[in-house]
Amino acid sequence: MTPVHDTSLPGKAVERPPRKNRPRFLGHLAFAGSLVLVAVWLLLGPMRGALHEERDFRAAVACPERTAPTGSADCLRTVTARIDRTEPVNGTRSAAYWLYVTEPGGKSDRARIDGSSGPASPTAWSGARIQVTEWRGKIRYVEFSDGRQYTHADPRGSYQPYYSAGLGLGIFGAGFLGSTYWWARISAVSPRRYPWQVSVSMTGALVLAGAGALAPLMTHGVRAALLFVAGAAGLVLVGCAVAILVLRRRQSGDDTVEVTPAVPDTEQCFPGGIVGEVPYGGNGGGYLVAAPGLLARTPDPTGAFARQTVPPNLVPQRVRLPYWSDRDDYGAGMLVVECRDGETPVLIATKKENVPWVLGALQPVAARRP
Repeated sequence: MTPVHDTSLPGKAVERPPRKNRPRFLGHLAFAGSLVLVAVWLLLGPMRGALHEERDFRAAVACPERTAPTGSADCLRTVTARIDRTEPVNGTRSAAYWLYVTEPGGKSDRARIDGSSGPASPTAWSGARIQVTEWRGKIRYVEFSDGRQYTHADPRGSYQPYYSAGLGLGIFGAGFLGSTYWWARISAVSPRRYPWQVSVSMTGALVLAGAGALAPLMTHGVRAALLFVAGAAGLVLVGCAVAILVLRRRQSGDDTVEVTPAVPDTEQCFPGGIVGEVPYGGNGGGYLVAAPGLLARTPDPTGAFARQTVPPNLVPQRVRLPYWSDRDDYGAGMLVVECRDGETPVLIATKKENVPWVLGALQPVAARRP
């Protein structure tokens, strides 16, 4: 038996049924667009506000001595306070503690400080005197005898989580948009629509999004993070270009998969589907029944009920990998048998190991005789 191969049209796919994946395309578009919008909001909203707060804090000067003990002044108000107690912060992965203090005027306040359950200095326990510095109504850092410790309200670097999330989501959303456009527009008119055309771009987008998320945490400043992402983008582009060249060389020429037909001795029922504008076609799901001279589609996993028999005039053209432009998502490890029922194109999708049975069932009776 010879493998099924369309020698008249080498490397060219036969005409396919009309696509019905517009809802899927719109869903991908909406998802990618929402990621980009969230990223824009993070970068222009919370991150911008955190950057302005950090700038104001770094530019703040010490308050005059007559500044009122209350209020949210833009100057740095430093007073001597007494430690009341310390308490560990529960429910967090990193160690932190609450430092409760009382100011000379009787005002009580607390500050969260990252670290162990209390300061290492023995003078920083209940009753000890320390210097606390407030800015806009919050304690920003504390002066112990052994040095300064910034509190959880320190505005320096508070933009980094928003910057990290904004860059990561924005880059991934933009990459997803580009891949969706390729899948829906460019790949739809390509004579060979290999899945790696989208897989390579999505992998590159994921890697670059990870670099964008790490950049603000590994650098200092907005510009430094952007330079880090720019360098990572160059490396990702080079990697994607190399991957495309290798994959194109491996899959150049005819994309037909050589499969030798095999006639099953008994009826075999396995997952698969038939797609086409034919009475026995469906949405791609279900099961197939293959036997000598018989190929049928059924929703029954036992293959016993509601069979739709394939007519003998269905002629297989070739076997190939799934295309992104196919009507359905077939999943991993699937192959597609391109057929024709007269002038009507028909696709049969099933697992790779079941394709020989499909081809054997579609062979004329004379071709199956030894």
